[in-house]
Amino acid sequence: MAIKKILVVRFRRVGDAVLTTALCTSLKRSFPEAEIHYVLNAGIAPLYADHPDIDQVISFSNRDNANIFRYIARVWQVMRQHHYDVIIDVRSTFRTLFFSLFGLSAPYRIGTKKKYNHLIHNYRIDNRRDKTTDVISHLLMLMQPLQAERGLVYCPDFRLYVSDAEKNEFRSYMEREGVDFSRPVILAAVAARLAHKVWDKENMKEILRRMIHKYDTQIIFNYAGDEEEYAVGMHREMGSDANIFIAIKANSLRELCALAVNCDFFFGNEGGPRHLSQALQLPSFAIYPPGIPKAMWLPNQGDNYQGISPDDILPPSQQQGKSYQERFSLISVDALWSQLDPMLQRQLASKKK
Repeated sequence: MAIKKILVVRFRRVGDAVLTTALCTSLKRSFPEAEIHYVLNAGIAPLYADHPDIDQVISFSNRDNANIFRYIARVWQVMRQHHYDVIIDVRSTFRTLFFSLFGLSAPYRIGTKKKYNHLIHNYRIDNRRDKTTDVISHLLMLMQPLQAERGLVYCPDFRLYVSDAEKNEFRSYMEREGVDFSRPVILAAVAARLAHKVWDKENMKEILRRMIHKYDTQIIFNYAGDEEEYAVGMHREMGSDANIFIAIKANSLRELCALAVNCDFFFGNEGGPRHLSQALQLPSFAIYPPGIPKAMWLPNQGDNYQGISPDDILPPSQQQGKSYQERFSLISVDALWSQLDPMLQRQLASKKK
């Protein structure tokens, strides 16, 4: 059959939606004649403007999601407007099932295997995550039923795009704020949306000092919402170091992308900004807290994308009986620096004095 329209449903936060672009790209390369439509939350929709592998972004506002009747009406509207040959429901929650329920004519209604969706999804993939396989591999498993149509192209790369105009405009702003682009510029996530995912503050400050001292770096603190107080406090505790920029702000996700592509490196706590940085091909090193398997949440590991986890220091079986904080503290300054320093030497060599 000719596959003309494919719907990918992915309601989640920034990091999850960014990772799912690998699925969109794989679908576009497998079915270049098909339109790829991507459903997500309105707050992150601007990230996918002009993405070459996404033909239409369908966004749901907070208002749409807050009221179940309004939500169902919005789903009905979308499904009445388009005839999809393929629906891929990435999470397959009770709420997202409405897309397939209102699109029962679609030959391929693909979801993850759940107890409640066997009457709605005619293809259910058991892609339950294990701690040794990265999340991209799990996402791409959702394409398997389409092998009946043709040979599939699996692309593990997840990408975002920034225009030259956006990049240059933000670069000018950074220069006005005092950034010297003849020296290395590092985007640092010293805080996190969830406080328990934040690495020890004193350890973080020591790593930042080493980066400044050895590589003459300029560090831009990235933060949002409630993270601001923590980031500002750290900056103050570091003596308001002139090499650390606290006032450079990205006021939207598009601006955060523009900020990232004007930097040479990303460092900091694991989270959405790290996924975003990798999607923009910015070399990165992330700190993974206990319970967030690095093998799963750091796709395409290699020279450009690395990180450290308590599991790198002590096998999980030997961490039993330790508290969460005891496990997190396994990541010492020296252990992290021994991995980060060689990476910085390679990535910042062109600007090293």
